[in-house]
Amino acid sequence: MNKTEKPVSILWGCELNATNKEESFKTDDTNHQHQLALRTMCLGHTAKDEFNIVELVTGDGSDRAKAVPIATLHAKSMPTVNLSGLDLHPPVTFRLKNGSGPVFVGAEHVALEDYSDEEEEEEMDEEVEEEEEDIEESPVKKVAKNGAGKRKKPEKGEDECEASDGENNPPKKGKARGRKPLAAKV
Repeated sequence: MNKTEKPVSILWGCELNATNKEESFKTDDTNHQHQLALRTMCLGHTAKDEFNIVELVTGDGSDRAKAVPIATLHAKSMPTVNLSGLDLHPPVTFRLKNGSGPVFVGAEHVALEDYSDEEEEEEMDEEVEEEEEDIEESPVKKVAKNGAGKRKKPEKGEDECEASDGENNPPKKGKARGRKPLAAKV
């Protein structure tokens, strides 16, 4: 039985403001890979008319940690920034270097969980069963054997009924298709 990894994603977010200048994303789980996929940073509706600079601090907080500004937000000119494509590995700290916020950070926490081949086969079997049930539930329409669009020839009994109704119903007139009308003889 082989084990593979399956991604599991959870919404993650934080608020940076004058009283909470830092927020960290970290995990104690060493058995699985974890990643923080940033999505957006935006100012709250109570943000002042000032520049809010958010920096990213990578590393474990030692002397080797580096701080890099990743967003400069302003209420009038740039209240939000799209950070899709910026994927980080923990530990990561967001710090409001300048301004009072509030700045909201939106991200997706992706963890790779162990997933055995046996579980994968069970899921595949369930999907196949669901597809088969869907096929069985949808009825199949039967096509008429005399051909689509063809009129059924009347049986003898039907001709007699139509002939007797001739008094009440005038005969149906049909148009000749693809023929020119004949000229009247003089």
